[in-house]
Amino acid sequence: MAEAERFALIDCNNFYVSCERLFNPKLEGRPVVVLSNNDGCVVSRSSEAKEAGVKMGVPLFKITDLIKQHGIVTLSSNYALYGDISERIMSILRNFSPSQEIYSIDECFLDFSGIADGLAHGRLIRQTIKQQAGVPVCVGIASTKTLAKLANGTAKKSTECGGVFDISALTDRQRLELFAAAPVGDVWGIGRKLVERLEAIGVHTVKEFHDSDLDKMKELFSVVVERTIRELRGQSCLAMTEIAPVRKQILSSRSFGTYVYELGDLEQAVATYMATAALKLRADESLAGALQVFIKTNRYAAPEDLYSQTATVTLKNPTDDSIQLVKAAISALRQIYKKGYAYQKAGVCLLDLSSINERQLSLFQSEASVSRSEKIMKLMDATNSTMGRGTLYLAAEGQNHRWQIKSNFKSPEYTTSWKELPIAHAK
Repeated sequence: MAEAERFALIDCNNFYVSCERLFNPKLEGRPVVVLSNNDGCVVSRSSEAKEAGVKMGVPLFKITDLIKQHGIVTLSSNYALYGDISERIMSILRNFSPSQEIYSIDECFLDFSGIADGLAHGRLIRQTIKQQAGVPVCVGIASTKTLAKLANGTAKKSTECGGVFDISALTDRQRLELFAAAPVGDVWGIGRKLVERLEAIGVHTVKEFHDSDLDKMKELFSVVVERTIRELRGQSCLAMTEIAPVRKQILSSRSFGTYVYELGDLEQAVATYMATAALKLRADESLAGALQVFIKTNRYAAPEDLYSQTATVTLKNPTDDSIQLVKAAISALRQIYKKGYAYQKAGVCLLDLSSINERQLSLFQSEASVSRSEKIMKLMDATNSTMGRGTLYLAAEGQNHRWQIKSNFKSPEYTTSWKELPIAHAK
């Protein structure tokens, strides 16, 4: 008899805020929000900020009164810090299961099949992550991924759970009572627009969604919706995926902190974005056969001040070499740049990706030149990994980034930059 499948979803609580609190204990117990690029919108909130009425995604300028009223601490995004803490947490979690699927920067699924006491194992995970990484997590356990996601939400909301909830331990009656009390929007993959469509046909709760006719739901919506209902009924339709699917493209783009007019500043930005994209390309062990560069002005500008253009370049040979990719990107930028416009955004996209294991040398390539390129890139990546991001960079990226995104409230990169290591002062 085949062993029953069980899944656990581990989700970090208010992840960005929790990372900030790691190195600034004064933030504990205070309302804290972390802002998006250019300090635009709220992307993470502490429990105290939620209680103060701060909504996810709200623009900063709309909560100035709430900030003053409740003394809310506002922080700029510090993605280097969050990414490093995430890697540490995911590394710890690998020790708790033979199979792990990283779902996002702060979530992952673990295979709990064969684990006799899921609750005890979940509590051990929660205790270990808090002790070794300093970040609070919640654990949801169930027979399907969709139910595990729902269980995780219950673990977060209910103080009685202690941060761990096993939905498969409930009786059928208890499970249906739980479903009846939860809005249909709590189901994994049911977004706002789909909620509106479901409510229009009388489906408001998870129970109503669970009890709905499969054939009708498939006809009205999609096979994905039908599969989600099956998962809610305990039929596992989504297996563990340990290897992330190969990306078809890699995009690196940002809005500028201030308008950019000069070609030189745009070249610096494009070179920096391309260096970031190339690093991801090498991490994926892929090569790019083509690239795109785009620039655009503010879409709300007057008609005569609007300009948006894209240039696509097919590379002579697929590559992951930052030097070659930056050179091609700057050449493409010069083709589309027009003087006199106030540019708000630029970006690059790597296309026609293939595995590095499938590399074939062209007639005009030598093994020596490819080997030299690989050694330079490995040296650059290893140095930046060891000594901190940006220790080695291409001259085209420049130093005086006047176009840099706004980060007026950014904390130090405590774990990824030697210059910003925390300092302990003896009394």
